[in-house]
Amino acid sequence: QVQLVESGGGLVQAGGSLRLSCTYFPRTASGYTMGWFRQAPGKERQFVAAIRSWSGGSTYYADSVKGRFTISGDYAKNTVYLQMNSLKPEDTAVYYCTADLTGSVPNSSNYRYWGQGTQVTVSS
Repeated sequence: QVQLVESGGGLVQAGGSLRLSCTYFPRTASGYTMGWFRQAPGKERQFVAAIRSWSGGSTYYADSVKGRFTISGDYAKNTVYLQMNSLKPEDTAVYYCTADLTGSVPNSSNYRYWGQGTQVTVSS
């Protein structure tokens, strides 16, 4: 069983930055593809970014966040990060960390483990 614990959400003004953290247990979970999804009220869960640690850290991004968000991993700390810059009001959502992918990267149903989520609110 893998546990994922997100932190780092909060309220920020448009144009600002936040860094989300996802700490995972056990350490062996670093072998999984890990990602971030988000869900705004009344909307479906949406892919944000993913990283495959076993393939040299290949990364994937949704078009809506390319150039603004960066996913990275510090595997010595059992943590995956999502650095979010130039935030927009439409980035407001609950952000979820996920792990253990089987299938295509952007499909939420292909991930086995999920964190509890952290709220990000961007004011205009």
